[in-house]
Amino acid sequence: MADRRLQVFHTVARLLSFTKAAEALHMTQPAVTFQVRQLEEYFNTRLFDRTHNRISLTEAGERVFEYADKIFALYAEMENSVRDLTGEVSGVLLLGASTTIAEYLLPSLLGNFKARYPDVRIRLSVSNSDAIVSMVENNTIDLGVVESPVANKNLVVEHCRDDQLVLVVPPRHELAQEKAVAIERIAEYPYICREEGSGTREVMLNEMNRNGINPSVLNIVMELGSPEAVKGAVEAGMGISIVSRATIAKELELGSLVAVSLSPVLERPFSFVHQKQKFRLRAIEKLLDFAKEYCAEAH
Repeated sequence: MADRRLQVFHTVARLLSFTKAAEALHMTQPAVTFQVRQLEEYFNTRLFDRTHNRISLTEAGERVFEYADKIFALYAEMENSVRDLTGEVSGVLLLGASTTIAEYLLPSLLGNFKARYPDVRIRLSVSNSDAIVSMVENNTIDLGVVESPVANKNLVVEHCRDDQLVLVVPPRHELAQEKAVAIERIAEYPYICREEGSGTREVMLNEMNRNGINPSVLNIVMELGSPEAVKGAVEAGMGISIVSRATIAKELELGSLVAVSLSPVLERPFSFVHQKQKFRLRAIEKLLDFAKEYCAEAH
């Protein structure tokens, strides 16, 4: 509803990047530049200083950004107030989730949510946990769901449930008969690792450090970008790995992989992460409430 020029300006000012703003708004970069120039022509002054491929707000730009923040907060407050009266829950939600969560946790949650609120449209971005947190920080998504601790104290982190990480090996592997394996023994075998930025990788390496084990002793033979790729490599006998227990139900049932507990038991949180905003779309509030119910039932 707000002036499109102001919306585009506000996004560029928040991200301090025309390129990132174009991605967040699903626009071309020339279209973003055109909208900002129109607003500058309206005010008859520059709103950004552009030097050496970097931009910063001018004094006028700072003033416009300050008022734009207030304007969009009021719009959100007005929309929520009216929708509370009408009971309508609709709109577009921009979600982001780490790979494990997107593939194994969200389908059921989002399917049930859409059944209850069919007028809400959901756009899901899938990446590793570090990238999802970055998207939340840059306001390019409304809500992130991640599988590792979040360091940024300026974000709201709401715990959903704990997820157990286990060692997976082929059925005929010598560790397949063990009830539990000490984490230091992982270094004795070829290891298949997730990529940098993965929550699974971060939690595993942090646990090794806590136990006084230098991660450099790992015999990493492959780094792969998804749980499915890791499981396939383990099934093929290329090495062992540590994965979420939530990702291996099918393989355990088929007998193509064996899960062995780690000693000590290794768990990590599944969490929702979002900006501290006083007013949000009613649909976001409903999704957060729905997700909390879902997580409570999953415990």
